[in-house]
Amino acid sequence: MSKTLENLLAISGMPGLYRMKTNRSNGLIVEDLDEGKSQFVSMRKHQFTPLESVAIFTFTDSVELEKVFKTMADKEAELPPVDVKSSNGDLFGYFGEIVPEYDTDRVYPNDIRKVIKWYSFLKDRKMLNFSDEEE
Repeated sequence: MSKTLENLLAISGMPGLYRMKTNRSNGLIVEDLDEGKSQFVSMRKHQFTPLESVAIFTFTDSVELEKVFKTMADKEAELPPVDVKSSNGDLFGYFGEIVPEYDTDRVYPNDIRKVIKWYSFLKDRKMLNFSDEEE
């Protein structure tokens, strides 16, 4: 597995994605991926979601987020990500092409929006690297 998503976090109440630098007993020191500035974020005020632990529910099991991102990248030429403001039908249609076996009862439109936002965020910053998986 490549290290594309290692130490990357989504933090509730804070836009964008962050890299975890170190942890403390009452929170984390994170680095803003755009500005490179470090800051302390309290566990009392925020929830942390490590991207490497995120998976998409399927009817049989789940698919790791990194594999979803790789599929999105592989199919992007003929199937670019839909706008996150698209209708639920468009979101489900797009995601059905990316993860055909996704569980339609447990994957919600907002989940798909987050995946598309995270993918676009990382792609725009040239942080998606899947070469380790292919070798």
